[in-house]
Amino acid sequence: MIDSRAVISPQADIAPGVAIGPFSIIGPDVIIGAGTWIGPHVVINGPTRIGADNKIFQFASLGDAPQDKKYKGETTRLEIGDRNVIRECVTVNRGTVQGDGVTRIGDDNLLMAYSHVAHDCRLGRQIVLSNAATLGGHVEIGDYAILGGLSAVHQFTKVGAYCFIANNAAVTRDVPPYVMAVGQPAEPHSVNAVGLKRHGFSEDQVRNVRRAYRVLYRSGLKLKTALEELDKAAIAQAEIRPFVDFIRRSSRSIVR
Repeated sequence: MIDSRAVISPQADIAPGVAIGPFSIIGPDVIIGAGTWIGPHVVINGPTRIGADNKIFQFASLGDAPQDKKYKGETTRLEIGDRNVIRECVTVNRGTVQGDGVTRIGDDNLLMAYSHVAHDCRLGRQIVLSNAATLGGHVEIGDYAILGGLSAVHQFTKVGAYCFIANNAAVTRDVPPYVMAVGQPAEPHSVNAVGLKRHGFSEDQVRNVRRAYRVLYRSGLKLKTALEELDKAAIAQAEIRPFVDFIRRSSRSIVR
């Protein structure tokens, strides 16, 4: 399962059933879980932990040093979960000591060709980064979010669960859950209703999310007043609670 032309450090921990293609390089302090497939010409440096049943295509570079001028060679790490698909020429960097020392990617994500995950990012599960989508350092992406091709997310910015970021969008402020954002800089466009329905939201739940969106973005209310209204709605509508909590936690302000 491991091609003889691959270069594997004796300090790497490779589980049974891992396939590694020709000319790939696996450095020390790399752990790769069972069933993971690594194509040719992949470079993985450590400390990096990769879970089970991932697919990593040619020319991907995982776990190399962060592209941060403050980085001085400290020991930091990259953690990748299970069943992710990482396509051609994707780059994912380790964390920095300023960001708890870890870059973390969850389960079942698709990182398309040329996408980039910078140091200290946190990605949830079932996320899609389309071709050449770029995340700055310390970015957080919620579950089920989709980022369109050539989109970019500014460092320290959060994108909520079930968001849709349009192609070529430049995200400079936090995007609340369920929101579709477009433009440069990105602005709220509508609710990602198609995505919500695909993931099992009922018609009533989608309607409630649309109403919450209108309260926040179309009512003319000040943010404090809008949040008070949404807090009331969230008592009976559980799907509104993540929307409200995300906005309250925002540190860069939300897209408006």
